[in-house]
Amino acid sequence: MSALHPPLRPEFERPPVEVDFAAQASAPARARLADAAWLRKLLLLAVFALLWEVLARWQDNELLLPRFSQSALALIEGLGSGELLSNIAVSLGVLLQGYAAGVVAAFVLTSLAVATRTGRDLLEVLTSMFNPLPAIALLPLALLWFGLGKGSLVFVLLHSVLWPLALNTYAGFQAVPETLRMAGRNYGLTGLRFVLQILVPAALPSIVSGLKIGWAFAWRTLIAAELVFGATSGKGGLGWYIFQNRNELYTDKVFAGLAAVILIGLLVEGLVFRTLERLTVARWGMQRQV
Repeated sequence: MSALHPPLRPEFERPPVEVDFAAQASAPARARLADAAWLRKLLLLAVFALLWEVLARWQDNELLLPRFSQSALALIEGLGSGELLSNIAVSLGVLLQGYAAGVVAAFVLTSLAVATRTGRDLLEVLTSMFNPLPAIALLPLALLWFGLGKGSLVFVLLHSVLWPLALNTYAGFQAVPETLRMAGRNYGLTGLRFVLQILVPAALPSIVSGLKIGWAFAWRTLIAAELVFGATSGKGGLGWYIFQNRNELYTDKVFAGLAAVILIGLLVEGLVFRTLERLTVARWGMQRQV
């Protein structure tokens, strides 16, 4: 056969296939339910609550382990009376200040690291020194330097957010392909414009991961620090609420405070970070959806 006369493909006829349209209509609904992450997580939480209730009833000691129903009732009463809401507001107010300070400091430090060799050496030395150091270990020094108040809490929160976020951001900057860097230089981008328009969008998955890690570190550091503040000054947010009710042997309220900490963490993870990932890295095809 020549190129002008290609061979003819054989023709054949396939029998028609019967399609069950009712099954096809119902399958997507089942698939959507199976793919709903919130439903799967809700079922897991229900299983944990049931195990908690069974274990507490089997132990039968409300002082050591109250039932899930008792702790849930204490949580609802605390929210309804406004006592727990006021503690939550105090904690979140301080947390946002320390978290924002840590994010700004991490951005400045990583920008210096990608711009100059001295900044890179400074980032490596500081992270090697301070990243292994627990933030709560700096609280005694913070109390000496800033006294009892928000200043000390903001200082330890800045420490807990700065180093993991800086490390993740710098790792993301290093992983940016050279092609994108060259494209930015061809457009004449330098300095801060190069960081904001080239490095930050390309390294956004690592940055978001660092933001999530920094949030988790800051949240648990704040609760631990407020427990100390509750013991020393009688002031604080959720940590003080937990500490005070532990002293008064209201174990159901202690678990209610812990549940509030967990629920706030789940809400921030599900509403803030998931939304940020969906609108940015997932939408841009930079993150695999599983």
